[in-house]
Amino acid sequence: MPIGGLMSRKPAREVAEEIASLEEIVATYLGVDLDAPFMQLSFLGLSVIPEVRLTDKGLVDVRQFSIVPVVAS
Repeated sequence: MPIGGLMSRKPAREVAEEIASLEEIVATYLGVDLDAPFMQLSFLGLSVIPEVRLTDKGLVDVRQFSIVPVVAS
């Protein structure tokens, strides 16, 4: 997204197709079965979610001030 990391100059339909393609790739090759996984990630940094934050240090429990271990199964 070239405009502040938030918007694209491309038509909405083209962006939607690209996102759908990415979602198919992560489902097929990474086993992600979440609905709209990229949209879910975008909400982790919002201040309205006080429990956890995704940072450069990993997933952080804001209430405990500790790193949350992330384990893939």
